[in-house]
Amino acid sequence: MIRSISLLLCLIGISLPVSAGPPLNTDSAAKPDSAAKPESAGGSGTSAQDAGSAKDDFDFKSRSLFDGETLRGWEGNAYWFRVETEQGAIVAGRLEEKIPHNEFLCTTSRFGDFELRLEAKLVGEGSNAGVQIRSERIPGETEVRGYQADIGWVQQGKLSVWGALYDESRRRKFLAQPTADVSQDLVKKDGWNAMRVICEGPRIQIFVNGKQTVDYTETDDSIQRDGVIALQVHSGPPLEAWYRNIRVLSR
Repeated sequence: MIRSISLLLCLIGISLPVSAGPPLNTDSAAKPDSAAKPESAGGSGTSAQDAGSAKDDFDFKSRSLFDGETLRGWEGNAYWFRVETEQGAIVAGRLEEKIPHNEFLCTTSRFGDFELRLEAKLVGEGSNAGVQIRSERIPGETEVRGYQADIGWVQQGKLSVWGALYDESRRRKFLAQPTADVSQDLVKKDGWNAMRVICEGPRIQIFVNGKQTVDYTETDDSIQRDGVIALQVHSGPPLEAWYRNIRVLSR
C-alpha cells in the first residue's frame, strides 16, 4: 500500500522526505597527537620514548608533560627556562652568562609510582644538570629536595655521572652510581640521550640509552615516595640543558 502511494506521488511530482540519519562524527577524523611518535635520540631507528628498551605500549598509555610550545603545567624562574619550539624542547640555563645557583623547573602535579621517559643533552662550558623525581621545593630558596637522576660530568669532565642517583639537598650524596665503563661509553656528548626512570614503591631504576645504570632500593621508610618532577640546570659556567619528549605513565 505504501509503495503504491509513493508511486502515485512520484507520478504527480511529489517526493517523500529522506531520513537524515545520525550526524557525521567529524571528531573521528581528527589528527592523532603528534607527541605519540617522538623522534629517536639519534634521529632514526628506535623511538626515543622507548628509551632503548624492548618495544612496548608506553607511547600510547603515557601522557606528555610538555606541549612543545609553552611551559603550561610547570613552574619556575622564566629567566632561566625557555621553550625552543622548532626543536620542541625546554632549555634550562644560558650560554652568555654564569649560572649563580641551581635552578629547577617543577611540574605543578605530583607523582608517586610512575615511569618517566625523556631526552636530554648539554651545551656549553658547564657540565651538569639532572631530573628530579619525588621532590619538593624548599621554601624561600631556588633549591629542591629529593632524588635526582643525574646528567653530565664531574671532576672537570673526567667522570660521567649520567644515570647516577643523587639525593639533592637532603642526604647530599650519590645513592647509586653506574660503573665507570657503563657510564663513560654510553653517552653521546654532542647529541640527545634517552633517559628512563621507573619509581615503584621503594625501588628506583634508571636507564640511559637503553642500558640500566641504577637499581636502587630505599631502606629509609621516612623518605617520601611522591613529589614533583623537575628539570635542573646546575650552577657554574655558562650552560644550557635541553630536554624534550617528556612523557610519564603513572603506575
